Amino acid sequence: MKCSTATLPLLLALHLPLAVAQNACSSDGAPAPQALYERFLSADCAECWRNPTFAPGASAAVLDWIAPGRAGDEAPLSAAARTDALTRLDAMGRPLPTTTDVHVAPVAQRLPGRLRVSFGPAVNDYVGTSASYLGALPAGANEGWTLWLALVEQIPAGVEGTPVRRNLVRNLFQRTWSMHDQLSKKELFNLPRTTRWIERPAMYLAPGTNPERLALIGWMENSKGQVVATARAECAAAKP
Repeated sequence: MKCSTATLPLLLALHLPLAVAQNACSSDGAPAPQALYERFLSADCAECWRNPTFAPGASAAVLDWIAPGRAGDEAPLSAAARTDALTRLDAMGRPLPTTTDVHVAPVAQRLPGRLRVSFGPAVNDYVGTSASYLGALPAGANEGWTLWLALVEQIPAGVEGTPVRRNLVRNLFQRTWSMHDQLSKKELFNLPRTTRWIERPAMYLAPGTNPERLALIGWMENSKGQVVATARAECAAAKP
């Protein structure tokens, strides 16, 4: 049977959850990050990549975004630039950086439940991921929450010209969860009764990404854009 390129992602999405279940790296047992530490680098600024920018300890989840530059494909860091960085900047109401812009978002008031994330091995340039919120919600809650999943490549300090360890964002998934989107009774049959939402997106692996360095960082924001839940899934230390 022949498959068109248009149907390939759909077919992969059907099989990738099985791959996640068989060989998944999850946030189970790992402490939830206490803050997001986001570094936005302009693709025009090669020096920004070589700059030993301060980073917090392990209690924070670090995200390195490379935003498209004015030079387009001629920009020094254009190969790693992602329009996802523009999506994130727009959501926070921050301008496009010309050098490096750092944003720190501590967890405002953590939700009473637990955000869980996991991912499996790369299959034909796609990675099966999973995110679920388990537990109760604040009494009387009727607002929407935004789920963010960032598939990152962990680049060790001293590798590829960076003097500091980086979590380079390679793909981004965003979804708004509302009370109307909760799982049905049928969907909840094999899940904890307190599960509210679950997503299983297949995320494309950007060209040039080393699949042995992958990690998944997830967080939820309330309607005010405040971080209220975090999770981080890592398989092992980043490999050179």
